[in-house]
Amino acid sequence: MKFCVDTDNKNSWYIGTNNFDAEMANKMETLMFQGNGYFGIRATSEERQLNERRNMFVSGTFDEFPSEVTELPNLPDLLNMEFKIDGETLSLAKGQIKGYHKYLNLKNGELVRKFSWLINGKRVDFKYSRFISMSDKHLLVSKVEIASDQDNLNIQVRSGIDGQQSNSETQHLMEGDKRLYEDKYLQLMEETQQSHIKFVFNARHNVYIDEVLLSEKPFINMGRRQIFANYDIHLNQGQHFSMTKYASVYTSIDRDVDQKTMAEKSVSRLKQNCAFNYDEQLRKSTKVWEKDIWQKNTVKISAKDIRPQVAINFARYQLAANTPRDTRMNIGAKGITGEGYKGHTFWDTEVFMLPYYIFTMPNVAHDLLRYRYHGLAGAHKKAQFNNYRGAQFPWEAAWPDDGESAPLWGSADIVTGEPMKIWSGFIEQHVTSDVVIAIMDYINATNDQNFAQKMGYEMILDAAIFWSSRLEYNRNQDRYEINDVIGPDEYKEHVDNNAYTNYTARWCLQKAIKVYNLIKTDYPNLYEKLDTKLDLTKNYADWLVKVNKIYLPQPNADGVIPENDQYLDKKIIDVSRYQVNNQLSSIFKDYNLSQINEMQITKQADVLLLIYLFGDLFSDEVKQSNWDYYEPKTTHDSSLSLSTHSILASDLNLDDSAYKFYERACETDLGIHAGKAAQGLHMAACGGVWNMTVEGFGGVRIENGKLKIEPHLPLAWDGLEYQITWHGSALKVKINNDKLAVEVIGKGINFISFGEEYQIPANSEIEITLPVIAEV
Repeated sequence: MKFCVDTDNKNSWYIGTNNFDAEMANKMETLMFQGNGYFGIRATSEERQLNERRNMFVSGTFDEFPSEVTELPNLPDLLNMEFKIDGETLSLAKGQIKGYHKYLNLKNGELVRKFSWLINGKRVDFKYSRFISMSDKHLLVSKVEIASDQDNLNIQVRSGIDGQQSNSETQHLMEGDKRLYEDKYLQLMEETQQSHIKFVFNARHNVYIDEVLLSEKPFINMGRRQIFANYDIHLNQGQHFSMTKYASVYTSIDRDVDQKTMAEKSVSRLKQNCAFNYDEQLRKSTKVWEKDIWQKNTVKISAKDIRPQVAINFARYQLAANTPRDTRMNIGAKGITGEGYKGHTFWDTEVFMLPYYIFTMPNVAHDLLRYRYHGLAGAHKKAQFNNYRGAQFPWEAAWPDDGESAPLWGSADIVTGEPMKIWSGFIEQHVTSDVVIAIMDYINATNDQNFAQKMGYEMILDAAIFWSSRLEYNRNQDRYEINDVIGPDEYKEHVDNNAYTNYTARWCLQKAIKVYNLIKTDYPNLYEKLDTKLDLTKNYADWLVKVNKIYLPQPNADGVIPENDQYLDKKIIDVSRYQVNNQLSSIFKDYNLSQINEMQITKQADVLLLIYLFGDLFSDEVKQSNWDYYEPKTTHDSSLSLSTHSILASDLNLDDSAYKFYERACETDLGIHAGKAAQGLHMAACGGVWNMTVEGFGGVRIENGKLKIEPHLPLAWDGLEYQITWHGSALKVKINNDKLAVEVIGKGINFISFGEEYQIPANSEIEITLPVIAEV
């Protein structure tokens, strides 16, 4: 496992670098991202650098530029601190840099950068520190400290709010008022052009010489979309300069402020925060990290190599920093770490990130699913546009009411030179099943009947109405098919009967039939309400006619399930040279998508994803046959692929393969290649690291509504500890090479392990000797 960041063998919460590498700067900006779910900032430096991506985003603030799809607008820069030392502008491209060290504390989100700048015979030492608060979601606190052995050193500082930012030159914001309160508090107001979301940005600076607060007022200058405070300081030998910058952002869609009084109230709140110094504010934020995040999802890996523990800490940190705590919002495919995918939500959340939250913080999982409930109107809109009924969830989702938010056109075709149409928003329809899979996993793991009755059952029934309307009857075969789709393997467009899509569509109908009978018998008031809303009586009859006639591709004589009707007839080529872990889809240097569509090449787990999610439907022999067939044909060009393969390899006792895929998955963002991380993190890969660790090696799975724990500890590890939640009880699991110990805190639970069912009474512990299983 090779990382592009340095690690510390004594501190698994540390990632850092001792080198300023301009070619890797964009990736480092992404990896050391800071956020609290409400807003986030890339780890750009306070002073400007060439080719940087100076991004700050607030979750859910989507805006649409004419002729483009909606996206999160890049917001004014609150980080900026520009220094002149004796007239020389600080730049890492000038002079000499000594002792450069930049690191992120994953445990509390503090970013620190230190270096000495040698210019014109002078040495000036800089230390920058900053964090985004977890205790006040609107607050950013940053600090700079400067020392030098020079006498009468002149320091000029320019810092404030710079609204001259864009999304790759697309401007979303209209300038509003600029204000100065009490000669100290800077304020800039802006508004999005199409969605008309109002923003208020505030900043204040406290400047100290040897810890004595300067009383002099700064010089304020205002420009177009800018307001800055300027200081002119003279530092004598042995003196120490520091400046703490308090900044905040508020929006008109916030639920904790009144937009009519937002400008004044936000300044008042910043005043309160300025009463606490940098260290005090950091301690307040750190306490929230510990209480609300780390105490709920312990994962400890016992191994000689620290990097697996660093990887799981990094993944959990990024999930916490990028997950909104507002049910009108969801996790973007790249979170709020960059402009990639425009902040849109995909199936990534339900299949790859929800397991982490379902098992560790079910309250967050509840809110992420509630986002889909808020999105039913948009799902109905999409279904109606496509002449279907029910809820067809969008492939790309932004604000929940918007419906489909996928772009229509992508990059140019290397053969034709013309833009390639993006078909996913039209025919990649399995996302509707993915939402139902997540709903059922949540209900099974939590037994949250309040959610089920208020939201979950309705979404399941509405999704089934869509699938029933989507089915196409084949008279010759007397069966229902689903033609012209894209499955999880996005290298196969316009295919018929994609196995994953067909199996999951039938499963959705089966769940809807069970829900119908349950609510009709046990919840008559709910049944009456949903019958009026969804015409359940008519749709139930339709489901019964169709459910057992949905065509499911069956294993052939070799045990291989056809990915779709056309796949097994296509040309086979050797894809090994394209299975390079750099996230660059190098196959497109040789072929266009139309050519790839005619070859047995798979982008990411498709049939194997079906087997992973619905393992109880297939025999071990069929699982192995499909692994042997499809994995060599898979390029793993998607960051979603590696974790699925690792977990399935664990299930198949392919221990060596499981760990190799695990290492590659951990390198998706942390690895040495530049890849696509400059555009933002791969949030599904972060979820995948937890999935591989706890579901794969830790053996946790939901099967037929029951909890299963069947560990497959890697040879490289001596032990694994983790904590999950099941039916409201906390389970502390400890695994070594031959023992499984499960402690329950709360009411008793049942679980299955290697064919045996175990009962653990309330607040007690059980220890099991693990069977010896030979690697295949």
